[in-house]
Amino acid sequence: MAKYDFRGPRLFVEAPFVAAQEVVIEPEQAHYLRNVMRLADGAEVLVFNGRDGEWLARISTRGKRGATLRPERQTRPQPEVPGPTYAFAPLKQARLDYMVQKAVEMGASRLSPVLTQFTQVGRLNMERMRANAIEAAEQCGILALPVIDEPVPLQRWLSSLPGEVRIVFCDEDSETRSPLEALRGVNAADVAVLVGPEGGFSEEERKVLLARDNVVRLSLGPRVLRADTAAVAALALVQAVCGDWR
Repeated sequence: MAKYDFRGPRLFVEAPFVAAQEVVIEPEQAHYLRNVMRLADGAEVLVFNGRDGEWLARISTRGKRGATLRPERQTRPQPEVPGPTYAFAPLKQARLDYMVQKAVEMGASRLSPVLTQFTQVGRLNMERMRANAIEAAEQCGILALPVIDEPVPLQRWLSSLPGEVRIVFCDEDSETRSPLEALRGVNAADVAVLVGPEGGFSEEERKVLLARDNVVRLSLGPRVLRADTAAVAALALVQAVCGDWR
């Protein structure tokens, strides 16, 4: 039997959880539980808020359209070890939606949009990014939502990084070699994975990155990947070699 049952409803709720203390949910969440899932009073729902772990709660309808949830007990504790940061050049909306969802599924604890010379998208819908992150977490049993940063120029992002953070720089011009060797000794909790735009990094940006300490230059294989595919490939390598897949 699978360790996790994905058949029941699961919701992200902003409020803190205290046993037997009712939580009022958003109207669209009440609609989903009452009219889409057709849950009656007393039905079980799993809830999480990114801080207090996952809880089993029971629904209580309120009026014609509203609903509350009464948390009963914690089913899983909040994970203590954060995942890697994922830094990326913004993409067009459909590919950005996919990338955000997959980065959350792969355990990224922070999403950092960076503006590069060849970035084609300057504005981001931050609410949509958050909605995609929540949806991915709800559907995949994830307990921690990533922090989502406002977009900043690449140089400003680099200047803001703490000294202990190691940048895994995904560079299509890097020599293809074993990621096991490239990532040896890296701790995923202290990693920022950086993927550029569809047009790649400029030579000036590449020189700035390679001149820094704590930079691991990583090839994603002999094929050129689209930026949203590169997100999955890079985070899978980091999690497999030095993250929570070990």
